[in-house]
Amino acid sequence: MTLLAMLGGEPVFPAGLKFARPAAPPLERVVARLEPSYDVGILTNGPLVRELEFQVANRLGVDHVVAVSSCTAGLMLTLQALVPPGRPVLMPSFTFAATAHAAAWVGGIPRFAECGDDDFLLDVDDAAHRIDGSAAILATHVFGAPCHPERVEELGSAHGIPVVFDAAHALGALRNGRPVGGFGIAEVFSLSPTKLVVSGEGGLVTTNDEALAARIRIGRDYGNPGTYDTKFAGLNARLSEMHAALALESLEILDDHLARRAHLVARYRTLLAAVPGIIPQQLTPGDASTHKDFTIVVDETVFGVERDLLALALRAEGIDTRCYFSPPVHRHEAYRGLLAPELPRTDQLASRVISLPLWRDLDEAAVEAVADTIARVHEDADAVGQLPRSA
Repeated sequence: MTLLAMLGGEPVFPAGLKFARPAAPPLERVVARLEPSYDVGILTNGPLVRELEFQVANRLGVDHVVAVSSCTAGLMLTLQALVPPGRPVLMPSFTFAATAHAAAWVGGIPRFAECGDDDFLLDVDDAAHRIDGSAAILATHVFGAPCHPERVEELGSAHGIPVVFDAAHALGALRNGRPVGGFGIAEVFSLSPTKLVVSGEGGLVTTNDEALAARIRIGRDYGNPGTYDTKFAGLNARLSEMHAALALESLEILDDHLARRAHLVARYRTLLAAVPGIIPQQLTPGDASTHKDFTIVVDETVFGVERDLLALALRAEGIDTRCYFSPPVHRHEAYRGLLAPELPRTDQLASRVISLPLWRDLDEAAVEAVADTIARVHEDADAVGQLPRSA
């Protein structure tokens, strides 16, 4: 058996294996698409933005898509329209900080709920016990897995409050064959470099609510309906034509990108199935995740070492990883002023998960090498466990 690098062996990836790489379409296609707008001096919020909105609406089967400068801006404008200042917004703590930040920026109060320890998604039953007084629910499709949207909608309906989905990871995901994008009053997607459809920076708000779409269109231009008599305090959240050109070309290759990631994830799952104590994110049968990240739980009692030590072992081999979302948002310094909720499952999950390298052009041999390294860490757990944590 090959000796692990942290035990004195040679690293598997001496030049390093990146965690992610943008799936950028060919530059010449992006430039060709941008050229007509560029030539006539339309650099932002022009025909390419309109085309992007139309194509995404058609793909997702929604009435309205509003392109914005970022997913966070889209969440802010959506919540601003729905949440009175000073009211709680119920959300998972196992999510990216922007979910909570968007609520805080519009004067809402993040109220955190538990996640499932197998699917990593909002625990709807737990949320139901924490919902009293909330003005909205903001649920997240974590790593691109649909977060039981019908159950979240039912909870919101039972309490007479709107449901918004942070769909940053989920453009291309399916819930029982139905595209994510039309659930709740709105869903908000990201087009940043780590996502499957990229625009450099950007976001998309999808909704079937005409009034909400109209408000967000005004809101992305400072709240200005075109008269310079602003209706409310909006943002500069317009999407440029250059970003839209990149997104349109990226959208053209989305299906191939989804298929490739699904193939690599299936390979990871097959190889890691034989490693004790390694448990991938569980998906609901019939759902299709985008696999924005491939994330596993490390059960120290079975695997032999804790997550942080596995991360060090992989780093020694040149393998880049991420520990999303550790710490969970309710533990962030930004929210220490809030009454800290008891979220033991979220705390435990955040201390045990690690995301492995995954991108469209990742070589299958690299997937096999990463999985083999994890298996070898388990086999050498006793020796690895005796090393100092700075190894």
